[in-house]
Amino acid sequence: MQTNASFDSEDDLQSFTRSLPGDHGRTVLNLVFRAAELFSEMEEQVRATEARAQSMCKSASERAQLAERRLQAAEKARREVISEAERKLQDASKALTNAEARIAAAEDKVTASEFRAQLAAAQLQEAKQALVLVEEAIRERLLSEKPPSV
Repeated sequence: MQTNASFDSEDDLQSFTRSLPGDHGRTVLNLVFRAAELFSEMEEQVRATEARAQSMCKSASERAQLAERRLQAAEKARREVISEAERKLQDASKALTNAEARIAAAEDKVTASEFRAQLAAAQLQEAKQALVLVEEAIRERLLSEKPPSV
């Protein structure tokens, strides 16, 4: 805002120089009053400008504080999400390790069962062969037996 700091100075100075010597005191007094009015107006403008600047600073500070709180909340949420993801990842890793161990144990049991089944099949085959030999031996004895001589 522009003030009338010039006081219309050319006009006032010309009127001062044109005034009668007895009017110089009144003219000087008028100039002093006008200067005081202008200083008052300038002070009011300075106070208004200072108030606006303080209001703007306060508003900016409040916005910065709000942004800081939002940033802190977002950081906290991010840390919580990461923590939860890490916890879930650890749980999944443990579950995978347990599942792998159970699978390995089941595979070992299957292998042992297959071995026992093969052993049982081999034993069954041996038993069948032994039975066949026994049957042959019995037939041979029964059929080749001669009645006892009297």
